[in-house]
Amino acid sequence: QVQLVESGGGLVQAGTSLTLSCTASGTIYSNDAIGWFRQAPTKEREFVAAIRWRLNDKIYADSVKDRFTISRDAAKNTVYLQMNSLKPEDTAVYYCAVDRSPTRATMKISDKYDYWGQGTQVTISS
Repeated sequence: QVQLVESGGGLVQAGTSLTLSCTASGTIYSNDAIGWFRQAPTKEREFVAAIRWRLNDKIYADSVKDRFTISRDAAKNTVYLQMNSLKPEDTAVYYCAVDRSPTRATMKISDKYDYWGQGTQVTISS
């Protein structure tokens, strides 16, 4: 079992930055992947970024590539999502999740993830 807690959300203006944190209690195994997803009102949950714990292999959605950066601090059992050049369309609840058996092909698929946090709201004003 692992519990995930997201933090760092808030209300900011377009063009600014935010950093989200996802801290895990319980064991993160070397083969696990940690992903960030988001869900805006009336929309499906969508993939944002993911990182494989040991390999430090990272993938991004096209919509955030070059603006968002995912990273991890193994000593703190924490994954970060640095979000730059924020746009109003980035407004959503952001969730982190753990996939115990990831492949590069499945890391973008929310149904493959085993544990989820409660989410943190990010609101970007224009």
